[in-house]
Amino acid sequence: MKKWMDFDRIQFEKDIFHYSGGQKKKLLIAKSLCEKAHMYIWDEPLNFIDIYSRMQIEELIQQFNPTMIIVEHDKAFQQTVATKTISM
Repeated sequence: MKKWMDFDRIQFEKDIFHYSGGQKKKLLIAKSLCEKAHMYIWDEPLNFIDIYSRMQIEELIQQFNPTMIIVEHDKAFQQTVATKTISM
């Protein structure tokens, strides 16, 4: 997971309050995937995430293939990771 998060050792020694919004979001995503839940519910997981991290998140979801409910407005992301979508 450390490799996916793309943090170096120095960043892991920093207090979380010094992380950017994207780094905090990546930590939350990694933490939730490490919990090995039966189902995940994510609200706007791509907020504050750069394009490289977004591709990594897509890859992780495809590899783990978890049961998820994702609220996300990005249609390209939806098409990449979703097997079923519900429009509201």
